[in-house]
Amino acid sequence: MTLAQVQELPKNQAVRTVRSFLIWTFTLTVCWLVVGFPLVFLITTIGSLFAISLQAILPTSAVLVVAGAILSINILVILFGAGLLTLKGIHPHEVQWLRWLNGQANPSHGSVFASCPLTCERPSVERH
Repeated sequence: MTLAQVQELPKNQAVRTVRSFLIWTFTLTVCWLVVGFPLVFLITTIGSLFAISLQAILPTSAVLVVAGAILSINILVILFGAGLLTLKGIHPHEVQWLRWLNGQANPSHGSVFASCPLTCERPSVERH
């Protein structure tokens, strides 16, 4: 029985590592698309200028070469970052700013509704 438990441990560790890598890949992709949008716009603008200048040398495939290079570099950076974070042993559930990923919201304020003065409970004030 002990041997079965010892053999199951590396399998469980491999599943955790793959799961961590996939979660990091998803998280970095979402962050890149949402937070890095101005940078993506700048990269697209520079890529368009490269495609126009490369059109004189490669008339039929300049856009394909530039777009493929930009997309490949973005994918490689995301996969490299996810791999680096996974190899360092940083799990997504340990990172404080990833609470939204685990479904643990941490609102900084409560909701205030316009009807609250009429419907919310207030301590009664004695009138004389």
